[in-house]
Amino acid sequence: MQLLSRSTLAPFIISTSLLLTACGGSSSGDSDNTSGSTAPQWVAGTFTDYSSLANQCSAPLTQKLWLRSWSNDTYLWYDEIIDRDPAPYSVAEYFGLLKTNELSDTGSLKDNFHFSMSTEEWELLNGSGASVGYGMELSLRNASAGVSRQVTVAYNEPNTPASNAGVSRGAIIVSVDGVNVANANDSASIDILNAGLFPSTSGKQTVFVVRDLNAQTDRSVTLTAGTVVSTPVQNTKTITTDSGKVGYLQFNSHIATAEKGLYDAMTTLSNAQVDDLVIDIRYNGGGLLAIASQLAYMVAGDTATANRVFERTSFNDKYPTIDPVTRNALTPMPFIPESLGFNTSLLRSGVSLPTLNLNRVFVLTTPGTCSASEALMNALRGIDIEVIQLGDTTCGKPYGFYPTDNCDTTYFTIQFKGVNDKGFGEYSDGFVPSTNPTVDSEVPGCMLDDDLTHALGDSNERLLSAALYYRDNNSCPATATAVARAPVKNTFIDPGFMLQDTRNQNVLLNNRILMPQASEQ
Repeated sequence: MQLLSRSTLAPFIISTSLLLTACGGSSSGDSDNTSGSTAPQWVAGTFTDYSSLANQCSAPLTQKLWLRSWSNDTYLWYDEIIDRDPAPYSVAEYFGLLKTNELSDTGSLKDNFHFSMSTEEWELLNGSGASVGYGMELSLRNASAGVSRQVTVAYNEPNTPASNAGVSRGAIIVSVDGVNVANANDSASIDILNAGLFPSTSGKQTVFVVRDLNAQTDRSVTLTAGTVVSTPVQNTKTITTDSGKVGYLQFNSHIATAEKGLYDAMTTLSNAQVDDLVIDIRYNGGGLLAIASQLAYMVAGDTATANRVFERTSFNDKYPTIDPVTRNALTPMPFIPESLGFNTSLLRSGVSLPTLNLNRVFVLTTPGTCSASEALMNALRGIDIEVIQLGDTTCGKPYGFYPTDNCDTTYFTIQFKGVNDKGFGEYSDGFVPSTNPTVDSEVPGCMLDDDLTHALGDSNERLLSAALYYRDNNSCPATATAVARAPVKNTFIDPGFMLQDTRNQNVLLNNRILMPQASEQ
């Protein structure tokens, strides 16, 4: 067993209670009422230490100056931020401007991952996977107006309003509160669709007309939004083939509760002595890097990961040797061989993780596969574990951030980038499955569209079926596309007439997250 001390593991253990404590209250005005002292002001090119501006919650200008100084100090591309006077903008508007507008070498925006959310919502979602909704993940095709829009259920969570009503994978949402999904083209209709599909408050009732998979007629169903607790690891199973046992697991998010789910899943597959593994991360937008490191260790085992690096992190050029948040010397993240106690009621810290000791792994991907999920792929490739990719190009996010609270809002701004043990991390346009890889961001595998006509984990489902075929033939099935497509980027052109998750759920999970300190629970 590769052993790591608690001090070595400390930077990678979650402790949401150690986020900066926010004060209550806010103001919609832009004048700071500071009794007995001179309120801070914007001076172009001059930046006050952001720690002295933190948590002044009744002073909106100071909140904006905090964001400005914090971004100037820690943002990866701080020198590409335009230094604007914050006065004309709200706090939220101003934060939205504190990022680069530069493009990547291929013409895509460098930063598609800049967002914020309430600290209460963030802590709830990260700690337990809880959020308001119906418990169904949606696939949006042609989200903008002017084309035939389609919303399909990709999967649902167990014991939720959606699953209890039988709204399952493959069901098409025909209408929402009387508004037709396919052809709505005015702002009022789009508002109704967004409010119904992405509820923000518990108790909201929405009438859906759905067309279930293989159904001949539509049906009406009323769903009531509630607090839904995510099950990040689902459908663990062993598929018996003529050439051995293949393990499969559906892994939806690198949140804290995934630690116990992955521990149980990999224990089951280890006991079954599987010969290969398929990890279904097609809807996994990322999350905690430590979870990805644990999973990579469980796939590869002791020998392959001993004295190797899961990821080396680098920050902006102000901090070549130290972490700007913790102020500690930069330390590579190892492959983590034990539980970290993300949720001690589920799994205490220090428990040795099960291993499969595999030299290859099959991953199922879509453009929704992002960040920590990509880091998992990259790290395994960095220690010469063969990764076979079935599906579509991933989102392209070799970057991450520390969630940082100020005045009851948690902000996410790109602060670091990561490379694997071989020093590779240039995949900002995603990992691309290819039958003939020519660059490092192209991964051996097969380009395939997501198959919403079969259940996840069904051996006949297109991506899983292709993985099983590739395993036996070392080639792609005839249904695969020979030429890789360009990656799909989440660029909203016309938000007034586009379906988008107003709860920040889709954006939120497109991340890789470090936590600044350790919990010694």
